[in-house]
Amino acid sequence: MSNHDNWIPEWSDLKIAISLLSRIPLGNEAQHLTSRGPNHLWAFPIVGILIGFICCFLGWIGLLLQLNNFATGFLIVMAAAITTGAMHYDGLADTLDGLWGGWSAPQRLEIMKDSHIGVYGVIGLVISTGLQAALYGQIIQQSIWPIIGIMTISRAVMVPVMGFLENSRSSGLSSEVGKPKLQTIILAMTLGITIALLTGAWAAIGGSILAAWAVGKIAKNKIGGQTGDILGATQQLSEVSALICVTALL
Repeated sequence: MSNHDNWIPEWSDLKIAISLLSRIPLGNEAQHLTSRGPNHLWAFPIVGILIGFICCFLGWIGLLLQLNNFATGFLIVMAAAITTGAMHYDGLADTLDGLWGGWSAPQRLEIMKDSHIGVYGVIGLVISTGLQAALYGQIIQQSIWPIIGIMTISRAVMVPVMGFLENSRSSGLSSEVGKPKLQTIILAMTLGITIALLTGAWAAIGGSILAAWAVGKIAKNKIGGQTGDILGATQQLSEVSALICVTALL
């Protein structure tokens, strides 16, 4: 049985997932991102926990400095962008530019590949990061734990989007990784939901799943499936949706 056929979790999966979703240095793991195919995707929510703690540390510094809510939340967003290399933010911008800036699927995919950012992308990033900063700033005044849950579940929902949608391109990292098996999807979602419940972010579960479903539905209608940019947009919009749901119940 090859590594691509074996869905059973391995320790190396976590290192591959960290290398894929962050800029945390882990030696040469980046050279082996596709060595396990899609079988490492179960570890996405674990990466969310790690990123969450890093972001909360910056938020805690903001609290020590007695910054206002928005400034403290901005530190959390800044930490997330730096830790991840802003890859999900870039995916959101490219998705908005492509899906609403083109008239056909090929044209939309071509726009999404363009490294330049358009009006839709700029507006989307301003609204998204502004909401994140404002809402994280409110949540951390109460507790860091829901933040961990939000960052975990918003990365878990990327896995079913990869599993249930076809790749819109024959090239790219998402295409090279492949579609995860049902067992991998179930494990990723189980981890994400469990962490969200344990951290008191239970409201984030429905918000993240609904946002991921909506992004997947729109992507399927407009470009026939998913790409790496669609996955980045899924994470970002799921995070914002989760934040709104959690903050509404504070």
